[in-house]
Order: sequence, then C-alpha cells, then structure tokens
Amino acid sequence: MPRDLHQLLIVLALSHVAFCLCSARNNVMAAAEKQTVGVYELRKGDFSIEVTNWGATLMSVILPDSKGNLADVVLGYDTVAEYVNGTAYFGGLIGRVANRIAGARFTLDGETYRLYANDGNNSLHGGHRGFSKVIWTVKDHVAGGDNPYITLYYHSFDGEQGFPGALDVHVTYQLSSRYVLSVRMNATAHKATPVNLAHHAYWNLRGHGHGSILNETVQLFASRYTPADAATLVPTGAVAPVAGTPYDFRAPARVGARMAGLRGVAGYDTNYVVGDGSSFLRRVARVQDGATGRGLELWADQPGVQFYTANGLAGVKGKGGVVYGRYGALCLETQGFPDAVNHPNFPSQIVRPGQVYRHDMVFKFSF
Repeated sequence: MPRDLHQLLIVLALSHVAFCLCSARNNVMAAAEKQTVGVYELRKGDFSIEVTNWGATLMSVILPDSKGNLADVVLGYDTVAEYVNGTAYFGGLIGRVANRIAGARFTLDGETYRLYANDGNNSLHGGHRGFSKVIWTVKDHVAGGDNPYITLYYHSFDGEQGFPGALDVHVTYQLSSRYVLSVRMNATAHKATPVNLAHHAYWNLRGHGHGSILNETVQLFASRYTPADAATLVPTGAVAPVAGTPYDFRAPARVGARMAGLRGVAGYDTNYVVGDGSSFLRRVARVQDGATGRGLELWADQPGVQFYTANGLAGVKGKGGVVYGRYGALCLETQGFPDAVNHPNFPSQIVRPGQVYRHDMVFKFSF
C-alpha cells in the first residue's frame, strides 16, 4: 500500500502552477488530480527497494554487505515532497530526452523545434518539467513473491517541453532474481520524436550517508568516449579513444585516481561508448567498495553510459538529515549519446510511429 499520501496536496498544488497556462496542460492536470502519489515497496528476502510514482523514482535500495549488515545504497530524500522540490534528479526516470540538447533546439523532418532551456542555453534532462517531475500511473504492483515488480505509465502530450508528438511511456522495476534489480523502459510515439530515457540513481555502495566514492573501484567496458565542451558539457561531436587519458577505466581503478588530470571540470560527467546501437544486453560497468565488500555490475542495451561523480552536489540535505557533498555518489546512466539530435554521426534517437523504443538495465549486486 502507498504511504506519504499526505504529500499529495503539495504535489498537486505545485503541478497546478506548472499547468495553468494552456488548455492542453490543464487537461493533463485534471487527469493527474485523479491519481494518488505514494511509495511502493518490492521485497525479496533481505533485498528491497522503494519506488514512488512521482517521477517513477527509485527512492531506496537496501541490501547486505559481506558481514550481513544492511544499508541503503542510493542517495535520496525521506518524503515525496522533497523529491517534488529537489533539483538533483535523485533516482528519477529521465525523459523525454536525457542529458543535454545544445541550444535547446533541433531540426527533424525539416521542422525546427525549440525546447525549454533549463541549463544555460541548453535543455537538460527533458526540460524544467521532465519525466522525473510528473505523476506516473501505477499500472501493476506485486510487492513480494518470487519476482516482485511495479510497472508505471506516463502519457506525454504533444508539445510537452517543446517536443513533437504524444508519447506513451512505461517503466518496470523488478527484483528479477536474488540481488538483481531490472529496470525496463519502453515508449511508443504518435509522431516522429527523439526519445532517450535514462535512470538517474546515485550509488554509494558503502551506504548513502557514508561520504565520498573516490576510493570505490570502477571498471567501464568502453574504449571510446564522446568529448564535451568543458563549459557546457555538450559533446563536440567527436568520438575519441580513452587510452592515455584520465577517462580510461578499461582496467579497474579508483574513481579518484586520475581525476586531477581532468581539464576544466571538477569530476567525471562523461558519456562513454559501450555499444554500437544493436539492442542486446552487454556488460557496461563494475563498481566495488572495499570497505563493505559490496559490488555492482551493470548490464544494458544502450550505446552509451554517462559516468557522473556527483560533482554538483553541495550541502544537499538527504535521508535521515544526512548532508550529501561533492563526490558523495556516482551515477551510471545508460543512454543514447547526448545531443544526438544535433550530431548525425551519433546513433539516432528518433522514434517514429510503429516503432517501439526499448531500454533495459540489469543491476547485479554482490557482497
């Protein structure tokens, strides 16, 4: 059963402000008012997660360490209201297009579309009110048993945040086997439109309130990356080898081992090339925490992964009153390449009517 229902009035009030300017948005608001915002648990033994349908957000992942001690290994907030007001994208389902779109504009089939610029002159994570800032519909929820899961649905209207065409989106979180979390996304379009969904969990395998991840060991199964402008973090369009650069994590290395060699940036916020566009699961990354013995292995079917070391966190109050600081977590956001709509050499993220966008992720935990 959902909890935090007392936050619903706050959610609806904030949503009303965002939707009061046009009739199409008011129609969406009317539908949203009929929904309930809550928190839903999935549990399999001593492995459990919590999800809220505000932003299809992953709020917690609790699992043991090598000594059997349980801890929550994702950063976040205690209440839904804090997710409504938060700006860090903790655990959110990002869309319609994750990451940055240069100049908040793109051209598709001869028509130029102007988006909401919420990152300087650029659009970031779908605009100021992307998919992590809307109410999703709970389609199905099985809390326990052999394969507990929850499926959430969102209808994105034509023109939302400037994107063309309506889009129907589903995401399923499932504890698919012992200490394995699957995240499955799909979307169908009513008109040609870019789609690049991403999952934005902030991981700290020592526990969400246990400081820096700079000593955690990371391995990225990528020999290339897409260099970006240091000021805007928008890709230049080039694809470069990681060999001989601070971006080389082909062999396991401490997160902070080569960070001093980065130029013009405070940490990693980089798209790595992990696939060629073919839609099959491949190993993307491994993370290991030496203090607890916890490990994470990520598999996914997207061509890229954004490796982010929480460079922008500074004094963010999280769960239990813990204050999160810079490098307090790392993100592994599998995705299409950032700004692909403006780089024809990048794998296309355009979905047309009759096509189905799919994005699968599998997190395998060990200890």
